[in-house]
Amino acid sequence: MGSIRDFMGDGHRACDDLFAAAEEAVAKNDWERARDLADRFQRATLHHFKMEEEVLFPAFEDRTGMRMGPTQVMRGEHVQMRDLMQQMADAARAGDANAYLGHSETLNMLMQQHNMKEENVLYPMTDQALASEQGSVLQAMQALPD
Repeated sequence: MGSIRDFMGDGHRACDDLFAAAEEAVAKNDWERARDLADRFQRATLHHFKMEEEVLFPAFEDRTGMRMGPTQVMRGEHVQMRDLMQQMADAARAGDANAYLGHSETLNMLMQQHNMKEENVLYPMTDQALASEQGSVLQAMQALPD
């Protein structure tokens, strides 16, 4: 089935692709396409957060006892990213390219740093800590509704 790091890293790249496509549509003032892609990006990202917050992080915390470490940092960054995505959605609805691109620039920097921490630190830790239950954790994440 693969590792948690590979599965979740693939999720990051899929979200990044939607993010970039939405930003490109905004830059071209193609608002119908921009709104659709921004919505798809937001749904995909929120689903990714849901897999982490409802399955992966609790499993890791239960296994390791670490509740105040990297998962707490990631949850805090999720809150910041949710706020920025909402501001981007509001700007897309208003057809405000400057506001959208300003918020997306901030979000992009935060996402890149966040994803690097997850892919290089947290996901390898989860693969190690959850080695014996990795398959069931991956299945539980995949089974979550959007």
